[in-house]
Amino acid sequence: MSFRTAAFFLLFFCFSFIACAPKKLAVRELPIERNGIAVASIKAEIARTPEEHSRGLMHRKKLPDGEGMLFVFESDKILSFWMKNTLVPLSIAFIASDGRIVEIRDMYPGDLSSVKSSRSLRYALEVPQGWFSRAGVQAGDVVRLP
Repeated sequence: MSFRTAAFFLLFFCFSFIACAPKKLAVRELPIERNGIAVASIKAEIARTPEEHSRGLMHRKKLPDGEGMLFVFESDKILSFWMKNTLVPLSIAFIASDGRIVEIRDMYPGDLSSVKSSRSLRYALEVPQGWFSRAGVQAGDVVRLP
């Protein structure tokens, strides 16, 4: 193989890798309040598209306390999540369109069973397992959404 051919394949591989790499998601600081008083704050990546929803927090080896991912859907619906290819234990808050946390559930690495919201909702927030409890966040609190 000539030098030019090898260089071409190397450049092609590099550009292909860059083009296929996941895009960085926008990150927002989301205050969480109870009765209008701040309880906690979370730095969340914002997943808006079906592709971003599908990828979620897969393949991450760690997720620090105070960080997470907010899943934004276009309309209210029963939300369903699983832990395929997810390596860290998570807690998920299912959130209404007004930002009110309806329920919080725990999820476990690699678990392929669905964790579903009990009713139609607009948002879900995934964080390290137990973070909601450690931060004093509970159902009924309100997430100030972007």
